[in-house]
Amino acid sequence: MAKKSLVKIHKTAAVDKSAEIGTGTEIWDWVKVRENAKIGKNCIIHKGVFIDQQVQIGNNVKIQVDASLFKGLIVEDGAFIGPHVCFTNDKLPRSTSSDGNLKKNSDWDLKPTVVKEGASVGAAATVLPGITIGRWAMVGAGAVVTKNVPDFGIVVGNPAKLVGYADKEGKKVRSA
Repeated sequence: MAKKSLVKIHKTAAVDKSAEIGTGTEIWDWVKVRENAKIGKNCIIHKGVFIDQQVQIGNNVKIQVDASLFKGLIVEDGAFIGPHVCFTNDKLPRSTSSDGNLKKNSDWDLKPTVVKEGASVGAAATVLPGITIGRWAMVGAGAVVTKNVPDFGIVVGNPAKLVGYADKEGKKVRSA
């Protein structure tokens, strides 16, 4: 864990003692960071964000208000996660097993999801499990991402469809 003087954690944030937080990172109010999560340097974690167990976040990442980052997620350096984005982690979620018993962590079939370097995920997008969002890709607001997104790809809609390609500044440079 980084020295507290080099990390800003709001008094209402709940950060597990096993979480690793890089220097220069700011964790705002009502954020929950669970066990063994890793957050890189110079990140901004906005109000109400949920970061589950073992989630890995690179350096210089910005995560907006009320985003939900569930176990199995890797967010690489320089990525942007918009407000109310949800990363799911189980394609067949159930509260109980077929015998009626409450499922335990070991019963879940987690599928890792990766947001590559510089990618942006727009407000209220939902990303299904096992997806890779390519380097510098753009996911439009409200999109439901059901397939991998190529590097520099722009996807929009439900289900998300490739509509073009962006440059590193996010400007559309060509149609799909």
